[in-house]
Amino acid sequence: MAIIEAKNLCKTYVVNKRQNNVLKNISLKVEKGEMVAIMGPSGSGKSTLLYSISGMDRATSGEVMFGGRDITKLDEKELADIRLDKMGFIFQQMFMMKNLSILDNIMLPAIESKKTTESRSQKQARAEELMRKLGIIEVADNDINEVSGGQLQRACICRSMMNSPEILFADEPTGALNRQASAEVIDVLGKLNSEGTTIMMVTHDSKVAAKCSRVLYIVDGHIEGEYISPDKSVSDKDRERLLANWLMELGW
Repeated sequence: MAIIEAKNLCKTYVVNKRQNNVLKNISLKVEKGEMVAIMGPSGSGKSTLLYSISGMDRATSGEVMFGGRDITKLDEKELADIRLDKMGFIFQQMFMMKNLSILDNIMLPAIESKKTTESRSQKQARAEELMRKLGIIEVADNDINEVSGGQLQRACICRSMMNSPEILFADEPTGALNRQASAEVIDVLGKLNSEGTTIMMVTHDSKVAAKCSRVLYIVDGHIEGEYISPDKSVSDKDRERLLANWLMELGW
């Protein structure tokens, strides 16, 4: 069952009276429980596609069906409510409030949401449980400048999961991390996916993409190829090799 579906999605920017067609009639589905990577050269439209599908940016034309509604037709408040309550977001730049502790930052989406009647202590208990699950409970009271990049990104993942989103969008979630922290973060995302969370991410890292069930390759605003990953019985090294061969055929 498709959790989100784009139909003939277009995004055009006008710069100095010239049109720049970044997305050109893209149609795709993401099925419930999938982990989908979007890859492609710089400037190909990867992040624009992610932002247009998630409602963070307005598509110029086309439809995005989510929860039985075309979210391109919703007003800003309706979109904001859907993003808060039904979607989670992780970015390369780890945006957090500097005047709050790690724990309080993680709790923010639940505090802002009106869909739950939980008390603050119940929300805090859920945030702490997420932090334990992701191995960062020991930094709960730290400021954001008192933790490593890997810990901060895991905190961002905790925050993105606070309202139990139906789908998680990630834009280069390992892009600012070293190799070890990157591996830890992608392992966390893989575990969340194995537990049922649907994930759609932009990445330039083929090691990260090899963990996904499907890879979409975008060039100049078109989906030029789609790769279906082998099942989990295939080793990580072989998955990476097979994906690398496919990417090379597409000119990666």
